[in-house]
Order: sequence, then structure tokens, then C-alpha cells
Amino acid sequence: MKNKLFFQLRKLSQHIQKLSQTRYLQRSKTFNFLLSLTVGVIVTTLGITTDWATTKTPTLTYKTSWINNITDNKNLLVQNNTATPTPAYKTSWIGNTIGSGNLRVQNNIEAMYVAPDGTVYTNSHWDEAGMEAGIYKDGKVIGAIGDTHGWSRGGGKAVTVNSKYIYIAMTQGSRGKTNEDYPPEGTTWHCVRRYDLSGKPAPFPNGRGWDKSMLITSTKSEVTGLATVESELYVSDFAANQIRVYDTDTMKELRSFTIAHPGAITIDPQKNLWIIQSKNGDNPAKILHYSQSGKQLPQQIADIVEPTAIAIDREGKLLVAENGPRQQMLIYDIKSQPVQVGSFGSKGGIYAGVPGEVRDLKLYGLTGVGTDTSGNIYINSNGFNKSGTDLRKFSPSGKLIWRSLGLIFVDNADADPKTDGVDLFTKQEHYLMDYSKPAGKQWTYKAYTLNAFKYPQDPRLHTSPDGTFVRRIQGKQFLFLTDMYSSFLQIYRFNSATDGQIAIPAGMFVGTNGADKPFLEGNWPPHQPEQGEWIWRDRNGNGKFEKNEYDHSKDYPHLGGWWVDSKGDVWKALRTEDGIRHYPLQGIDPQGNPIYSYSSMEKQATPKIFNDLRRIEYFPQTDTMYLSGFTVDHPAFGDDTGVAGSEIVRFDNWSQGNRTPKWRIVIPYDSTGKREVSTAAMSVVGDRVFAVTVKTAEVYVYNATTGVQVQKLKPGPEVGSESGWIDIPYGIRAFRRSNGEYLVFVEENWKGKVIIYRLPS
Repeated sequence: MKNKLFFQLRKLSQHIQKLSQTRYLQRSKTFNFLLSLTVGVIVTTLGITTDWATTKTPTLTYKTSWINNITDNKNLLVQNNTATPTPAYKTSWIGNTIGSGNLRVQNNIEAMYVAPDGTVYTNSHWDEAGMEAGIYKDGKVIGAIGDTHGWSRGGGKAVTVNSKYIYIAMTQGSRGKTNEDYPPEGTTWHCVRRYDLSGKPAPFPNGRGWDKSMLITSTKSEVTGLATVESELYVSDFAANQIRVYDTDTMKELRSFTIAHPGAITIDPQKNLWIIQSKNGDNPAKILHYSQSGKQLPQQIADIVEPTAIAIDREGKLLVAENGPRQQMLIYDIKSQPVQVGSFGSKGGIYAGVPGEVRDLKLYGLTGVGTDTSGNIYINSNGFNKSGTDLRKFSPSGKLIWRSLGLIFVDNADADPKTDGVDLFTKQEHYLMDYSKPAGKQWTYKAYTLNAFKYPQDPRLHTSPDGTFVRRIQGKQFLFLTDMYSSFLQIYRFNSATDGQIAIPAGMFVGTNGADKPFLEGNWPPHQPEQGEWIWRDRNGNGKFEKNEYDHSKDYPHLGGWWVDSKGDVWKALRTEDGIRHYPLQGIDPQGNPIYSYSSMEKQATPKIFNDLRRIEYFPQTDTMYLSGFTVDHPAFGDDTGVAGSEIVRFDNWSQGNRTPKWRIVIPYDSTGKREVSTAAMSVVGDRVFAVTVKTAEVYVYNATTGVQVQKLKPGPEVGSESGWIDIPYGIRAFRRSNGEYLVFVEENWKGKVIIYRLPS
């Protein structure tokens, strides 16, 4: 993830909503088309959040330049073509209940507190738009807990509320400004920060930080639990194995007591504490009982696997989020020795019934539980490896009342070619579309495709993929994923008979290992070759990386991009002269995995017009190759590894050896070193070529036959006419429906969704 964090205006940091309305006052973008045609739009970015781009400026009249090669590289005709009127397009989105505005569903909820009136207060380490901590009520986001983002600041995984204040766990890193009360270099403060009930910081005597609202509890590890009893605040100091007790008004420490590895805390009707003791090595997790003075009481709960959150309901029962294989909220009577008296949610969670299929009572990756005074139940599911927010409210009888979804973070979508764009997939989610409905109402969350218990070595649990390709190969459905650095290509198969809606790990390509360390460092995956690059195929179908399942070689390590064509062949662009690799599909094995090998790999030279190849898309039906990168005529200014280059070039009759371009398009790129202008990604489908810029998130549309620009797309009013920066090399994917309509999917990381443009034929 790129951190594009700029200096924060301190007055605006009091409240995220106020900040978001004013943080970008002006914008400036300049880019040069071929032969000095310049279009200017002004941007100056003010604010603390990352990845923000606006599109609220008037449309400009402009001309495009293009190069059409009709004979050879020495005979290039240059023509100016004024853009012609095009049919109107519509904007929609998937993945977030709220499509625009300062208050939308945050990327993740890692802790939550439910007030008696049903107001839900949340906290998390990171939210791209700066809402690490939010306030929800009646299915709406009603507020943000401010100033949690930027200036080396982040949220955390604990939150609690009393009648006067909100208290959240947070971190504050150094800024080289110790005179303004920031930590010294190399030090991180792990804090409790106090706010009033509207979400504004509430300073206190001897408070720390620039606004004196921070209580430093540790410089070694974060706060892992918070609770209040009358005028006392209880804080879990994980590293010190302590519960620290503070006065809620003065924030002075009153006392402390010892408990190993303390986590979440809740208070029972007798005003005693129930505390999660986290798992430590071979010592399983427990829930322990303590008095306010720190005396350990005899009651405890040990029949749990992975408790992640606890709360007390209106009847005094203890609610436990069990994030082990059960994926349920467990209910304990704690009047004497704790006894489990019930559970909530389907046993097995999202993997019950049809695995992966979303249902009201199927939970997955629990991070928060609570109830209000009416007995309504609130549960948050975060998925696995922080898949996204799924906050639900149920009636006491278990009927779903509302649901707030924020499922997208650094992600893009692609369509299943078999279902004409009705089924969409992101890296972990499956959506069902009804295009007859209004914008934002077209999508239904159909399935969660990751099974963390059956396939614990699933690459999605150990890496951060973000680019999605859905393919039908020999009639079978496959999902291919890569990341923002083109580090790998992951392959997944589907088998509804054995795994329902789950994407099963099937294969993986990685880049070249170095001489002294593997390309993928750490303990995963097991048994990977120590040197060279490798292809893994799940030969026995169990989803595990095993010794006899690797094919390895050694090749140039710097990757430009991946492509999977309609036949299932894999293509890889390397940033070198000998820079195209073609892996023809060798068939599908008995387990259903596509077969690729280094022995069948073909090396192809990069066309000489390129000196840094970045993207590749090949279409076997027409034998057409589209390449993008930096060229001899339009070289890179520096080494901005994430962009698509300076030109997109089409070659016909590629497999027959033709390397004479049919046309060359100069796309927006950095020619000044200021990095204000660049193109992130391209996608070709039908008779259109689509390219999206990084900072303005504008989609340039070209005629695939002629290379002439025909249209430019900007986010419409349906999504607030705004978008975040495009962070990933596959931040745009396009699909053409049977009626001729184009669906264009664009990453929108800032507000946690995927934008969809719908263009008539």
C-alpha cells in the first residue's frame, strides 16, 4: 500500500467529517499527449488521508494525438482527431453500503462497544479515508471519532464508552517534533485517547500529544482491552502483563494488577471484570474473572478456542465471540460457575450448509459482540486477514434487522464471462448483480470465497492480492489474483460439490528468489525452492504446499505485469529486452488444476520500441497483442514501478512474428519528475481500450481499431463525483455484455468500494 500522506491542517484534525469536506481545496494535473498537446487541471492536496482524487471540475474540450503505423517503424503518420460526442454513461459501485460522502462504512472493525441505546462505537488500526473509529446507529454511520489518521497516528483494537467520554486504543509514532509533544525518533506511543460523545478529542490535565488528549500506557505493545466501572477506566497492557486502572476524569493511574496476556474486558452486574487471556504458545486462551481490586476470582471459562470479544447482555449473561471453527457467539450463565446455555449463529459460520454462501446467521471472522437494553444483538464479522466490515443487528429472536458492509480494501472486480456480467468476483467476495436496479442497489453479497479452516495455507491468508482475473478454461471456472507489485500470480479453482462457493488454492507463480533470501520471506509457503523462481501446483488437491509440488527455474526478477488469456495461457512481462514469457496451458490435471511448466515456457523478445515493459494483454481469437510501458521515444522519468508506462501499443498477427505496431497511443505519464501525472492500469475488451490515471482516477477510452481517444470517464454524482488514487497495476478491468454494454470496474480504495461505469454499446 502506498502511503500518500501529506501534511495535516491541525484545525481540521478535530473531526474527520469536517476534515473531509475541506481537505482538498484545489488540484493540479498536467500531462503531455504526443506532439505537445497539453491539457491542464489544477490540484493541490491538503490533508492527512491517503489516495484522494476529485473529479468535480468542468469537462474540457481537447484534441488527442495518435500514431498510426501503416508500413513500418520508419513511416509513422501523425493525425489530430477531435473527440466526437459519445453516449452518456452511468456510474455505480459495489462493496460498500454507502457509496459517497464523508461517513461511509469503514474498511475494518477490529473492536466495538454497544451502548444501551444501540449506538455502536468502533475502532480499527487503519481506514484509508481516516475513519479508523466510527459511530453507527440504526444501520447508518452517524459520526466519526476524529483525528486518528496521519501524522504517524493510527487507531487500535479496543474501545469503550461511559456517560461522558469515548475511550479508544491508538498509536502515535514519531514526527521529529518532540517540542510539539510527539515521540522521539524510534519510539511509538501506545495510548488511550479520550473523546467527548460527539467524537471530538477531550483533553485532560497532563494529557500528552499535540492536543493533550492522549494517555501513554506503553512503548512496547498496544492496548488490547478497555472497560469502565463507575469512575474507573481499566486498560489491558499486554506487554507488561498488567491491568492498569485510571480515573476516568483526571486520567491519573490509580493502581494495577497482574494478569498474563490480557485482552478484551467486560464488566458484569456485580461490577467485576471478565478478561480474555490470550493464547500463548501451547497455553490455550481462557476467560478469567477478577474483582475491581485485582483479586482473581475462582470462575473461569476454558472450553473455547479463539475468543476475540466479550460483552454482557441485559440479563447479565456473558457473550463470547468464538472465532475458532464454530464461528458463533457463545452465551454463558455466570451467576456461579460459568455454564454455556446457548449460542447464536449457525455452527460453523460461513462454512455451514453451502460453504461460503452468505446467509443472515452465518458469521465469519468475529471481532465484536454486544447487545442493547432491548435485547437486540450486534455482531461484527471481519473475515480472515481483515477481509472487511460486516456489521449486523439482530432482534432478540435472531431476525436480521440491518447490515452495514464495507468489504473492499485495495481490490478490484472482474466478471464471470459465463454469466454475462451477473456474477462479479473480487479477491475474497462474490457478488450477484441486477443491473435493472438503481446505482448502489444492484449488488448482492453472494459468497465469501476463502475457507481459513479447511485451507489454512491459502495464499490470501499470507499475502495481499488485489488484482482479479476471472476465466472460464475448458468450461471450468478459475480465479487468478496478483498484487500491486506483480510479485505473484495466484490460481484458484472451484468445485461446488466438495467446497460450495469456496475458491480452492490450485497453483501459484512467483518472481525470482534472490541469492540469499526467498522471494516470499517468512515461514510460508513451506518447502519452497531456496533459489530461482517457482510454479506451485496442488497435485493432490488438498490445498497445501508440499515438497513434490514445485517446478522451479531462474529468470529475470523484475516483473512488469501478468495476463491470463481466454485459452488459459499465462503471460508475463519483464522489464528487459528479453522480456515476455508465455506459459501455454498444458491441460487440466485430475484434481482440476491448470498445468503450467518451465519446460514448455516460451521466451519472446520485447519489441524494440520499448525500453521498460509494464503491462501485457493478448487475445488468441484475433492474435492481437496489446503492450504498455515506457518507450524509447517517451522514456520514464525515474523508476515509478507501479505505473503502466507512457504508451499503449497494438500488434496484430503476434504469433506469426509481426512486431510492427498497428498503432501507438501516448497515455498520460510523468515527464517532469513531479509525479503529478501517470497512468496506473489498462484493460482491453471488444473494440475499446481503457486506461485509468493514478491521481485523478480518470478513465481514458480509446477505439481499439484505430487508437483514437473517444471518451473520458469520471466518477458521477452517484458516488459523489470523487475517487481515491488508483494504487494497483490492475486498477481497471472491463467486460462487454452480450447486449454490447461495457462494464468498467475501477478500484476505489479511498472510500472502500469498486466503482462501476456502464457504457452503452
